[in-house]
Amino acid sequence: MPGLLLSGLLLAGTTFTTFPTPPPVPSPQPVTEQFFGTTVTDPYRYFENMQDPVVVQFFKDQNAYARAVLSGLGTPREQLFERIRALDNSGAIVSGVTRVGPYYFYEKLNPGDNSPKLYIRNADRGDERLLVDPQLLATAGKHYTINYFLPSLDGRYVAYGISEGGSEASVIHVVDVATTRVLPDAIDRAYYVGATSWRPDGKSFYYVRFPKLQPGEPETDKETRAVAYLHVLGRDPDRDVAVFGYGVNPKIRFGTTDFPIVIYSPASPYTLGVVQHGVKNEVTIYATRARALSSADVPWRLIATDDDDVTGYDVKGSTIYLLTHKDAPTFKIVATSLASPDVAAARTVVAAGEPVVEQMGVASDGLYVLARDGGFGRISRVALTASGAPGSAAGVTLPFEGSVNAISTDPRVAGAVFGLTGWTHSLLYYAVDANGTVTDTRLKAPANVDMSPYTSSEVQARSADGTLVPLSLIYRKGLPLDGSHPTYLQGYGAYGITLEPAFSATRVAWLERNAVIAVCHPRGGGWYGEAWHRAGMIATKHHTWEDFIACGQWLIDHKYTSSEHLAGEGTSAGGITIGRAITSQPHLFAAALDVVGVSNALRSEFSPNGPPNIPEFGTVTNEVGFRALYAMDAYQHVVPGTPYPAVMLITGYNDPRVSSWELAKFTAQLQHASTSGRPILLRVDYDAGHGFLAASRTQSEQLLTDEFAFLLWQCGDPAFADIPTRIVPH
Repeated sequence: MPGLLLSGLLLAGTTFTTFPTPPPVPSPQPVTEQFFGTTVTDPYRYFENMQDPVVVQFFKDQNAYARAVLSGLGTPREQLFERIRALDNSGAIVSGVTRVGPYYFYEKLNPGDNSPKLYIRNADRGDERLLVDPQLLATAGKHYTINYFLPSLDGRYVAYGISEGGSEASVIHVVDVATTRVLPDAIDRAYYVGATSWRPDGKSFYYVRFPKLQPGEPETDKETRAVAYLHVLGRDPDRDVAVFGYGVNPKIRFGTTDFPIVIYSPASPYTLGVVQHGVKNEVTIYATRARALSSADVPWRLIATDDDDVTGYDVKGSTIYLLTHKDAPTFKIVATSLASPDVAAARTVVAAGEPVVEQMGVASDGLYVLARDGGFGRISRVALTASGAPGSAAGVTLPFEGSVNAISTDPRVAGAVFGLTGWTHSLLYYAVDANGTVTDTRLKAPANVDMSPYTSSEVQARSADGTLVPLSLIYRKGLPLDGSHPTYLQGYGAYGITLEPAFSATRVAWLERNAVIAVCHPRGGGWYGEAWHRAGMIATKHHTWEDFIACGQWLIDHKYTSSEHLAGEGTSAGGITIGRAITSQPHLFAAALDVVGVSNALRSEFSPNGPPNIPEFGTVTNEVGFRALYAMDAYQHVVPGTPYPAVMLITGYNDPRVSSWELAKFTAQLQHASTSGRPILLRVDYDAGHGFLAASRTQSEQLLTDEFAFLLWQCGDPAFADIPTRIVPH
């Protein structure tokens, strides 16, 4: 029989919902280890064995409990779902716009569709044509998602990666654009990037593949020893030729977590071999004049190493352009010769300044450069000679002040295409031509959502060490500052990634309740460039959650909200941010979401996606790394007898990036330790992977409904006033 669990503060006459008794937490089986003089006890180490029957049952019981609690939110949740679904279908969502010759290729999620489809359209605004519909592959309880796509240079074919159930375990297929027939080619183990470059013959391409695990090999080897291959259409992939990567080139040393990318450009006689070092942003670049790599026996020339701090590149003729933060924390663009490279003496094309230079792309009329000044995008064009030498630069006048999400160029075609958006501006795609004229591509229409009642502002919060941290606010105009508003504070803070201003129609379901959305831009991210990134990684990672806490305190101090109405959220690497915020300052928050979050940092490197992430977070094999990882490990900082806020932990059972056991261990610790009576839920989706990545529309709408409903319930939204927030006996 479900037990009736009431808040100790429930007033007489208040209606209430009956909630089930939480499932019992399995007994701990502590494992104790010594690291550099520090004893670490891990009570739920055995949860890392996802085949253990006790662990399997824990996930099932916890998900059933979470579903029962969320369903117990009744009519307010149901109404919220209907509102989110209506907003989510208020217009098409377009992404991945790529310019190839006279064509645009892109993914589009139309109203009513469950997964994005792949389309082609002429750049002159002809009718679009559907190329790939992953919904046709869906079966009961399983969905498929396009993870990436790459058109051939002539636009005849598109190679695309598709995976099942949010796993990102992509299989490369090829579609014939003219007939929409999918060719027999199928290449598995092509995770994350897959196809990297088509050759000029239009019948072959380079791609990256991980080796097949042999019997007895650990799961941590699953995403290591990657190799770049050449695939010829119609050939058995197992007969493809290895051309670059781990164990392929005796003269080029590859680490086990290095990722090899082969790039051909029709604008240059050179082919690039790029080495991505795990999640590290800085790459190593090689080049060869061999335009068609058909074996591993290639004379590669070293262009730049990761010590040159290069994070982006493009080519024209015998010139390579490099985006680097070497002696330039906000980045600069330099150029050197591919025939006689000298990065140290490279000439400056775009000097470092206050705006952060983020991206570049070669077009036939010049080098297009994307920079960001605070939250606002800036595009400029640098003229290039036939040999690739840079000339004068000119700014592009944008239709409105907003965030530019990316630029796409084709070196054979003048101009660029880009997306422009903002916190309250729907995303639209524009094209700029050789004259600097900007026109709407009409690839999508604005969302049919009235944003006129809402506004945004940019402020700064002072962190623990005195550093001013950027904080973005979105709220209803004229909002009274009386501390009463449910406030949803988001934060990430890793890899130099910036949560730039971007529009979301479903955000209105929160804002229209006189609630506030706030986005913290902590150190570890890239708001102010590479120095901001490095101020929140490994030994300095503590700044990330301290900055997040400071933003929460700013919102309280300035009366946007109060502790009983403040919710925090962190996703993926942002799990460190929210996990350490609630374990450092549990009294600051009423509720929190840990969404596919890194929650057990000390053990992350022993998961399949752990080794590539060592450059960002560190390793327990050295003292600096251990102490940093221990400091950022939320699971290790749970203190029994503490009144923690309500927490919903969210995982996709097929997650290839953050193993579900991290969130399971954190759930068990919190449920055992918390004395607040507020719920600790573990929401599990068995047909999902890493959060919204590769999720279907239905999954995304249900997830967002659960997130908003949980937070609004715990943060005092009037619609949930009759439902007690404290439901666990203590």
